[in-house]
Amino acid sequence: MPHNFWMINCNRQNFEITQQLGFTEQGLKAEYRRKVQRVEPGDRVIYYVSGERVFTATATVTRSYEEVRSTPWIKEGKTAWPYRIKIKPDVILPSEQYIEAGLIAYRLEYLRKWAPEDWHMAFQGNLHLLSKGDFFLLETEMLKLRDGREAALRKVDVELAAEAERANSQRERRRRNAERDPARSSRTRPVRAPTGSERTDGETASVDEQAAVDRPPLDAGRNRSNGRARRSGARSRNRPSAGPDNSPRHDND
Repeated sequence: MPHNFWMINCNRQNFEITQQLGFTEQGLKAEYRRKVQRVEPGDRVIYYVSGERVFTATATVTRSYEEVRSTPWIKEGKTAWPYRIKIKPDVILPSEQYIEAGLIAYRLEYLRKWAPEDWHMAFQGNLHLLSKGDFFLLETEMLKLRDGREAALRKVDVELAAEAERANSQRERRRRNAERDPARSSRTRPVRAPTGSERTDGETASVDEQAAVDRPPLDAGRNRSNGRARRSGARSRNRPSAGPDNSPRHDND
């Protein structure tokens, strides 16, 4: 199952070098190392010839990249081609059937963020990542030119059905793995201390009792003040009052 769909941009001379090699290998430029590292067997590639702005062929990657000292591809600007991947041909159009990119560019999702008159600027650079929809759109047009419309559509339908079946198999495999993972994680889950809501009644009681012993009473200050008030009240009740009822009486008789 293809993981990625790539567009290789090169000039006519370098494309003809690949063609002379029988579409068995392809050079990639040094400035795209991170992208090159993502290319793997099963990925699909489509060729875009920059000078003529045409789509010419598709192929499938058979082996990941390797770094080599020299390659037959010539420099485009100052950049060499130190990486090489192995490929096998899929759809190779004769030169009179090359698809003019300007006639189909407006249908590509890859170009939606670009102004219509600047679409070719999006193809600058040697290696581009395309969506599956864009790739099959271009390859279908190639098959129509090579095999006729009906044969092309039948072939594309077969490829899309196989692609969907592989995708469903992959989803089912991920689902089964996800169902097994919880059982595996439960066996290896580390033991953690219970939280307050998870403690048993006995544990909760012992914790609460210890907290009560360690915690100073919140109303200690209030009790002391109340005790002083009661003692002062008692002393005031025992002390003779200076009121008129307690003053000595004198008998006028």
